[in-house]
Amino acid sequence: MKKVAILQSNYIPWKGYFDLIASVDEFIIYDDVQFTKNDWRNRNLIKTPNGCQWLTIPVGSNIKRNIKDVPLPNGNWKIKHLLTLEFNYAKSKFFNEIYSLIKSIYLCKNYSSLSEFNTTIIKTICEYLDINTKISFSWDFDLIEGKNDRLVSLCKQAEASVYLSGPSAKIYLDESKFKDENIELSWFNYDGYDVHPQLWGGFEHKVSILDLLFNCGKSTRNYMKA
Repeated sequence: MKKVAILQSNYIPWKGYFDLIASVDEFIIYDDVQFTKNDWRNRNLIKTPNGCQWLTIPVGSNIKRNIKDVPLPNGNWKIKHLLTLEFNYAKSKFFNEIYSLIKSIYLCKNYSSLSEFNTTIIKTICEYLDINTKISFSWDFDLIEGKNDRLVSLCKQAEASVYLSGPSAKIYLDESKFKDENIELSWFNYDGYDVHPQLWGGFEHKVSILDLLFNCGKSTRNYMKA
């Protein structure tokens, strides 16, 4: 039984994103779809003494392009993001270890696109957490039209018997299309996470996984489900 998940790349995603990856045999980065502004593709939240704060990659608001076609901008935003992380997490237990890991991603390579940058971060964190799921890309497959039909087709090409989806997709996924192709549609549950050590006041679950990594290091997997 092969499980597959299909999802857009996100910038420094939260722990649930990595839990979904760890729960399947193959994870398909689905960046052949429209870029959405003010979304997780180019921004995420971190914890600060003043509450949650957005870290945003300034890619512009043009939605007439696919995610994979969004160029990664030049400028000093990378340095600003690193300095912001350092300022807010320098007192965390595993700061030096995790900061060293991610700093090299930000500074040691030129990236052609937002998708490439996001994917590099995702793969690096997966490797650190010993998440060995195969990661592939939607453009490696034959793509057809239709939101549901395309997902079913991707699952078939990946030889999936189970498609694991986040719960927000319930509003548009047509379960009958998967059933017709003998693909089980299963829903991932993001509820019930344990509280982990965290700086700065009241606990927040829905922040970047960097928060968990800085505070827990390799023990991060103890606070995940998969």
